[in-house]
Amino acid sequence: MQALITGGAGFIGSNIARALTAEGWGVRVLDDLSSGYRANLDGLPVDFRHGDVRDPLAVADAVAGCDVVFHLAASVGNKRSIDDPIGDASINVIGTLQVLEAARRSGVRKIVVSSSAGIYGELRTVPIHESHPLDPLTPYGASKLCMEKQCLAYAATHGIEAVALRYFNVYGPNQRFDAYGNVIPIFVFNALQGRPITIFGDGMQTRDFVNVADVVQANIKAATAPGVTGAFNIASASQTRILDLAVAVKDGLGVPVDIEFGPLRAGDVEHSLADIEAASNAFGYQPAITMEDGLPEYLAWARGEAPRTGTSQGN
Repeated sequence: MQALITGGAGFIGSNIARALTAEGWGVRVLDDLSSGYRANLDGLPVDFRHGDVRDPLAVADAVAGCDVVFHLAASVGNKRSIDDPIGDASINVIGTLQVLEAARRSGVRKIVVSSSAGIYGELRTVPIHESHPLDPLTPYGASKLCMEKQCLAYAATHGIEAVALRYFNVYGPNQRFDAYGNVIPIFVFNALQGRPITIFGDGMQTRDFVNVADVVQANIKAATAPGVTGAFNIASASQTRILDLAVAVKDGLGVPVDIEFGPLRAGDVEHSLADIEAASNAFGYQPAITMEDGLPEYLAWARGEAPRTGTSQGN
């Protein structure tokens, strides 16, 4: 099997590349390295192409000859999308269309696209099922919803099998500090630099954190499940309070940092918890990594990365 991973030098993409090469897949990566790192792929037998998903020629060249496309290239984060909604849409919407058009023309069998729980907006029911209303609160959530709908529309009109994986809060090795990104690396890298851990709100809000190893599992199972098309939640189906997370990070690192509180931010939801039954039934997804096991692994990885990483506050 030959796969293309757009954004394959990034956090999740590089973990998928490692797993696929270990299973004997041929792997091609398309990444402009604007947020990915070539070092994430060191030692892996991948065909790396430097390029932008908005470039039709680069995308067509990368897609040619592939059986499956894992589409992860994206502008990520609520705050980034609020700061630059045009840039967010350009990458997430137009870039996705370029990938879909290239996949259609090349006869790709299946595309697995990385979506986000941000498409739901504020949760009206917990746990959240895929049938929950889709009311994104930020341009990022809106662009991810558009990506997802584009993929499913291509499946309906062109016969490509398309799976949209709605990630909740993913964490794990290769996730570097990014003030626009996930709360876990922000807490961890600030603490490693002796900066306060800042919680926006009272810390009672909850998130459904899912380890990147489980996200990799979901991608590969979705790609290899015949006849599966649709949108699916990918999460741990468990909740962690943000205050409890901050304490676990501080205690796990053993560093003398303060935990501070700031005002709630626009676009943040209060509680998050996924129903993952649909993914389990469709392609056998079952999360295997608990926070108790996954967080120490990430803390150990981050200790080695911290000297090369700048930090700033964010959540």
